[in-house]
Amino acid sequence: MKVAIYGQYYQNSTEPIINDIFVFFNKNKVEMIIESHFLLMLNERKIVEKKYKTFSSHTEIDSSFDMLISIGGDGTILRAATLVRDSGVPILGINAGRLGFLATVQKENIAEFMQFVIDKKYTISKRALLSLSCSPPNESIEEINFAMNEITVSRKDTTSMITIDTYLNDEYLNSYWADGLIISTPTGSTGYSLSCGGPILTPDVKSLVITPIAPHNLTARPLVVPDETEIRLKVTGREENYLVSLDSRVTSVKNESILTLKKTPFQINMVEIPEETFLKTLRNKLLWGEDKRN
Repeated sequence: MKVAIYGQYYQNSTEPIINDIFVFFNKNKVEMIIESHFLLMLNERKIVEKKYKTFSSHTEIDSSFDMLISIGGDGTILRAATLVRDSGVPILGINAGRLGFLATVQKENIAEFMQFVIDKKYTISKRALLSLSCSPPNESIEEINFAMNEITVSRKDTTSMITIDTYLNDEYLNSYWADGLIISTPTGSTGYSLSCGGPILTPDVKSLVITPIAPHNLTARPLVVPDETEIRLKVTGREENYLVSLDSRVTSVKNESILTLKKTPFQINMVEIPEETFLKTLRNKLLWGEDKRN
């Protein structure tokens, strides 16, 4: 078995997780290829001293890998998705921070769940992505032009609201006068969109959510549309530029640029371990607290 390892370091929480994973995989003769910056950090802190092969680009992740292990939080997985891209290599998130919706394997259960990985006793949850194109072209968007959670437009360097003309499949929908607009995938529906009043979608729902951020018109509500919908945005405001974010990657775009959003032709494969499902996470994190069934 061959796995890629990518992660972020969190003081006082990451080291035991890394030790458990490396000990388990070495014991089971799993070949580990470590992301170069992550391995350098581990070497500097003397958490890992053994020499390992490394990778540093998405071009090195291919079908020869059985899985990519992401150590950190949900944000780490979003960055891991930019390494996996359209390779089809599944991602397993090991949680080193607070409970998330993507990094669901907790440090207390690493040995048990890594055995599921070795035995291939897991399922794959396919996650839709959103792509973005800009006219005129924006170089900072072209290199990594997709998002797993959401694509957001928002005001920049001003307290004034922006106007977002929105079209669905070339048909005019609305001109949102707001602080911004979120276009969310089902995966991202539990993130920024949720905090702005958007609905929760299960990962297998074939929809997108359009959620305004602090709209001036109080009748502007989140809208769920089919994920085959092409969404076109034109933003105007008092400043020359506004912000566009693709998950955690943020860039500046000129007023009146045309943004076109649509579903990517590929998906991200998330590893789902038995007993660590989306619905269990939903129960624990958002709705009902601990599972109280008899």
